[in-house]
Amino acid sequence: MSFTKLKLHSSLERGLKDLGFRRPTPIQSDAIPPALEGRDLLATAMTGSGKTAAFLLPILHALIGRPRGTTRGLVLTPTRELAAQIVADLTDLAIHTPITAASVYGGVGMAPQEHAFRSGVDIIVGTPGRLLDHFRAPYARLSGLEYLVLDEADRMLDMGFLPDIRRILRHVPTKRQTLFFSATMPPPIAELAREMLRHPVTIDVERPSTPATGITQAVYPVPQALKASLLVRLLGGEIQDALVFTRTKHRADRLARHLVQAGVAVERIHGNRSQAQRTQALGGFKSGTYRVLVATDIAARGIDVIGLGHVVNFDVPAAADDYVHRVGRTGRAEAVGTAFTLVSPEEEGSLRDIERVIGRRLPRVTVPDFDYTAQPQSLEVPHAQRIAEIRRRKHEERERARVNAARRSAAQRGGPAPAPERGFRRQPPRQRRPH
Repeated sequence: MSFTKLKLHSSLERGLKDLGFRRPTPIQSDAIPPALEGRDLLATAMTGSGKTAAFLLPILHALIGRPRGTTRGLVLTPTRELAAQIVADLTDLAIHTPITAASVYGGVGMAPQEHAFRSGVDIIVGTPGRLLDHFRAPYARLSGLEYLVLDEADRMLDMGFLPDIRRILRHVPTKRQTLFFSATMPPPIAELAREMLRHPVTIDVERPSTPATGITQAVYPVPQALKASLLVRLLGGEIQDALVFTRTKHRADRLARHLVQAGVAVERIHGNRSQAQRTQALGGFKSGTYRVLVATDIAARGIDVIGLGHVVNFDVPAAADDYVHRVGRTGRAEAVGTAFTLVSPEEEGSLRDIERVIGRRLPRVTVPDFDYTAQPQSLEVPHAQRIAEIRRRKHEERERARVNAARRSAAQRGGPAPAPERGFRRQPPRQRRPH
């Protein structure tokens, strides 16, 4: 089937042609026709299946020719990066139309988002928490809303957004078309779907239990304390770019510092970074400023890099679904890619679970010129050292608070300020910036 058979508006067909899209994916073939008829949808589809266009194209088709100035579409999504990616995809698809869109998420100023509400952009794409912040104000009334999309519903459940979603539903009209997408359908999500949908068309695109055939996969057994050194060695070879997944935010930070010391252009993206930092990191990786982007799973949604050559699992994911999702960042749109997994002896059990699910044993690779007996360079800070650092920091905070309180008391009495305890370093006065 070609996109022309879906009978979309000619402006959208031009946009699809500009993007090089000729044939719809299975989820698009199944979802677009009933959505064009105004039916509610309950669709099970994974990230990377083309579901974004599956829900955007019918809404864009319906909005072409409609009066501007009223927000008629709302897309709920779990992460900032995914919201930004959906708006970018919408802009590409609607390039030959007058339709406007705006993203609404935390970590950035609210003023431009307030302007989007007040001006009535056609479609708002937002995360639950920030949307609720705006809904407290009278300008954020969506009485003209006609289309509601819930994207990656199960991920929002994992992130604890289910109560927020129910609160958002109180702010949108009950008479609307709802498109509901989720990779899995656990009971709480199924119950939410029953609450939101009216006689929906159910679409179940088979979830991939294995990565795409264009992805070459390999496992590199290595002691945990030598993983960072092995990664530097691999990056010194033919790898031009790599998206590297770590288990925690702190490991992402420490790995990034290790790679910087090795002369690798690297940035990181995780939940502790500001939105400006995350946007800059992702933009720099896409543009080639950084060869390596270190990320955690929670921040990986919305990372869609055209032509990404390599994905590296620095830490073995705990679940097979996470493995498929991670390595699926490469080899997209029928392209080819490579996925490496660094496996320590203590992670072999998790790897075997993944291999059982994907139905194959992944090849093991040993790097000939790498010293597997080298001095360990663990990224983990020893437990005793972490505790000592926490105690030292808390002691300094308490001492600083004591000195400040005594200084205020002395100032009120007109006496001299107390001296800090021995071993406590008084912070230098903050310099005023020149105007």
